[in-house]
Amino acid sequence: MRVFKFGGASVKDAAGIKNVYDVLQKVGYEDVLLVVSAMGKTTNALELVIKNYFDKSAELNSSVQEVKKYHNQILMDLFEDEKNEVFSAVNTQFTDLEYFLAHNKSPNYNFVYDQIVSYGELISTTILSHFMNFMRIKTQWLDVRNFIKTDANYRDAEVDWELTQKNIAKNVKRKILNITQGFLGSDENNFTTTLGREGSDYTAAIFAYCLNAESVTIWKDVPGVMNADPRYFENASLLNQISYREAIELAFYGATVIHPKTLQPLQKKEIPLYVKSFINPLLKGTSVSKGVDLEPYLPCFIVKRNQLLISLSSIDFSFIMEENISEIFALFHQFKIKVNLIQNSAISFSVCVEDKFDNFKALNAILSKKFKVEFNENVTLYTIRHFDDKAAQTVEENKIVLLKQVSRETMQVVTKEV
Repeated sequence: MRVFKFGGASVKDAAGIKNVYDVLQKVGYEDVLLVVSAMGKTTNALELVIKNYFDKSAELNSSVQEVKKYHNQILMDLFEDEKNEVFSAVNTQFTDLEYFLAHNKSPNYNFVYDQIVSYGELISTTILSHFMNFMRIKTQWLDVRNFIKTDANYRDAEVDWELTQKNIAKNVKRKILNITQGFLGSDENNFTTTLGREGSDYTAAIFAYCLNAESVTIWKDVPGVMNADPRYFENASLLNQISYREAIELAFYGATVIHPKTLQPLQKKEIPLYVKSFINPLLKGTSVSKGVDLEPYLPCFIVKRNQLLISLSSIDFSFIMEENISEIFALFHQFKIKVNLIQNSAISFSVCVEDKFDNFKALNAILSKKFKVEFNENVTLYTIRHFDDKAAQTVEENKIVLLKQVSRETMQVVTKEV
């Protein structure tokens, strides 16, 4: 069996749904399982519903209606007959969503988030499955929550692998096109859970592992994995092959290649992962698999913007030792500040961090009681895997270099524009 994952950009409208059909016509669909995300920006729209729900906003109903209107337009564009049962199926899901909003008693934000945001994937796969049947491709629609079982850590659930494997091995039919949702699971009480960052890719890997799949293909609007983001670098090149190890290294430094948790189950069974174009599906794309680390062997550039460079030094010129560093990292964890680079000397400690939740001001108030704190806002962190002199010059040119760290394979530079 092959596992295909289609993200939100690939099913954002009726043309996208039709294109998935065209892709399957070209690459085959027998003995295939599709893992599909919510359509377009539906997850963002449902997050607004959640915000309005907790704020007790008068805009709650209108935000739900916007989501409904968006999907109804896609239905109208796909199906000529409004009596097609897909209209009733999607309407039932919206009715379930509205019932939850009216009757939920839990104040737990993460719990509510998972129950509401899940409708994006449930509705998108319902539409896609009915369209495939309409086009005479017989499908089996699977509610992923009956297969992937997790703990109750809402928004970042841990998979119960033993139970999940039993469910998948027993109930997924071969020799048919299976369609299911990415990102979702359920706990022991059958409440919906979500799998965290890159959850849909991870879902594809879970099914592939449990089914001993031939391969996983992630379909994107790019020809494969590039050695640099074309938005920031000219002449970015396609990488034909990346080893599991190298892909995990790139992901660790912030590349949006594939999340390590997606690669780990695939690596265990040496299941290859392909990143291919849903625009040109017959192109070879990129293979992430056992083999050479990188082909072609090129410097790989990773850019993280809007970073914060913090320098801490001891007020009394005493050494910053393990005890201090442990305390500092505990505070970073407490304030949900992600550390991307560390450099220290005897009496100072510098970190490049990502303050996604705008918590630095509160953290700084605590740190300033024990350390001299200096910081630079809106800096950029460049990471180059397999760097050479030319690559280093590319990221340093016409910039102020605030911090540089070099190891055998990796160079990291924190810069500010001149």
